[in-house]
Amino acid sequence: MKFAVGRPAFAVGCSVIWSEILLNRFQRKQKFFMSVLEKKESEKKEPVTTLTMTPREIVAALDRHIIGQDEAKRSVAIALRNRYRWRKLPDNIRREITPKNIIMIGPTGVGKTEITRRLAAMAGAPFVKVEASKYTEVGYYGRDVESMVRDLAEAAVSLVTKKKKEEVFEKATEQVEERLLDLLLPAPPESWSPDSNADEIDADQSKHQRNREKFRKMLRDGTLEEREVELSIEQRTSPVQIFSSMGMEQMDVEFQNMFEKIAPRKTQLRKVPISQARQILLEQETEALMDSDSINEEAIKLAENSGMIFIDEIDKVCGASDSSKSADVSRQGVQRDLLPIVEGTNVQTKFGTLNTEYILFIAAGAFHQSRPSDLMPELQGRFPIRVELKDLTRDDFIRILTEPTNSLTKQYQELLAIDGVQLEFTKEGIETLADIAFHVNQSTQNIGARRLHTILERLLENISFQAPDDAPEKVVVDAEYVREQLEEISQDEDLSKFIL
Repeated sequence: MKFAVGRPAFAVGCSVIWSEILLNRFQRKQKFFMSVLEKKESEKKEPVTTLTMTPREIVAALDRHIIGQDEAKRSVAIALRNRYRWRKLPDNIRREITPKNIIMIGPTGVGKTEITRRLAAMAGAPFVKVEASKYTEVGYYGRDVESMVRDLAEAAVSLVTKKKKEEVFEKATEQVEERLLDLLLPAPPESWSPDSNADEIDADQSKHQRNREKFRKMLRDGTLEEREVELSIEQRTSPVQIFSSMGMEQMDVEFQNMFEKIAPRKTQLRKVPISQARQILLEQETEALMDSDSINEEAIKLAENSGMIFIDEIDKVCGASDSSKSADVSRQGVQRDLLPIVEGTNVQTKFGTLNTEYILFIAAGAFHQSRPSDLMPELQGRFPIRVELKDLTRDDFIRILTEPTNSLTKQYQELLAIDGVQLEFTKEGIETLADIAFHVNQSTQNIGARRLHTILERLLENISFQAPDDAPEKVVVDAEYVREQLEEISQDEDLSKFIL
């Protein structure tokens, strides 16, 4: 009787314990899945770039390539550091903060484009440079303003694809080796019959495996690079433009994608050496290991959170006081089309919808015949940081010729060294070059540091022409040599206007 009474109590106790065990398991699983989700969310927030440089370090890195313009360097360094600070903020605060766009004002050739380009390269961010003058209001002529955002998406996809290729490179290389071994030593056909001897089958397989390992060693040693193998190679057709470039780029892309899906892929059997087959197979295996959808998704997030668009010649869409009304209509139209892009809007690309609200825009212009205040007030407000870049002086030209990591003088030395000519620039020769460049810029059109490219090409024209045949082994570019080659042209303003 006691046993009968105690049995239900024992069963109830077991069920309670079992329920607690199940509850604990459920809670542990729930915590595990929550931690996985949190980790994935944090991975989504982290961009591809890992830039953590301070503004001082960014300026120091820019100083290695760009001379002067300290104020502009400080502004872009702060803007880049703010991107890093912004990514570390909580979501509720981050949504309220938008990038502080920059407008750089200064003559051509003083470093506006180079500063932005170097900045994007350091950040590992998608970067696009466009000229505002090539856009016009839709309905006139020119490209759609939204095409700059689609170009940014393309740049982001290229960056992410390159990163993914590096991640799968090791695995793809292993698979390429296996495919090459299959081509060199195909597996014997499996033919089994009741009379087959299991020992003989095992012996054949082990022999094939030994031969395969021998070929693997030969592949790694590079002794089979000239051996030909037969590959199936996909023939890729070049895209054909269907529409013109009057705001129809996206429709053009969509039609191209549709035709690529409909049209069957053609393959061709070709005999190629292993050295070439390795590259072809590596490309095939790399593409097979990458997920295009995840690449597109990551690229869109990268472009939204780290993208940079450099709008050059923005002064060309300002309505100057002496310009005609018909020209002002088109210029005002470009500004109206630019406004929603800079403020923040959704743009449809072939990789997905891209929101431009947190993209950093850097505009630049000479503003010779207009002023930044000639822009629409709404557009002015979207560029709160204004930086004025100064004209380059004679001393700046001397520093440009000598200080950067890959200065112009070093570039020409390396180029002519290919033909066995040793080029040596003396201090006096560089100073004379800077004097002539500064003089020509002051007396004719001021094109900044680009004048140095023209002068050096003219200075070394004879040596570059003679270098493959009968040029001297060593050329010393001193003050006398520079004056001999350039003095006559630089003194004649009519000649210098066309030649220098």
